[in-house]
Amino acid sequence: MTEQTKTKIPTPLYAAAGAGDLAYEQLRKLPAVVTELSNQAVASLRAYNEQAGTKAAELRGKAQETDFVALRDTAATAATTFAQVAQERALAVYNELVARGERVVGTGVVEAADVVNADIEATEEPKAVEATVTEAKAVEAAPKPRKRAKPATPAVKPAE
Repeated sequence: MTEQTKTKIPTPLYAAAGAGDLAYEQLRKLPAVVTELSNQAVASLRAYNEQAGTKAAELRGKAQETDFVALRDTAATAATTFAQVAQERALAVYNELVARGERVVGTGVVEAADVVNADIEATEEPKAVEATVTEAKAVEAAPKPRKRAKPATPAVKPAE
């Protein structure tokens, strides 16, 4: 730990002043660092430009040698094949969804019918059900009344 001087300045202020001096010293070195980095960037850029020129010439040569008709035919064949595969997959997924929907709806209908039947059985009294069945059988067994012929009505009404 450092000795405090006879003045009454707190130690944290000395620490702040020391930090400021260190920052000033580093900032004075900054122009030299910037110049060095700039020189490195220029050298790298020149190397990349040379590589880009040779790469561009290489690609131009490949473009001149390429058979674009064959490339177009190959691309068209590949696109057609991809479309067929995609269509088959889509159809398979669609069919799976249809089957799943049928199971869900079929199960729902059966469950709903079971619930309705259970509700009917729970709410009707057994005697009322037996009486209803007996009445229905009696109505079916009873002879049906014959229809009577209607009296003939004049087609024209007499004038008054």
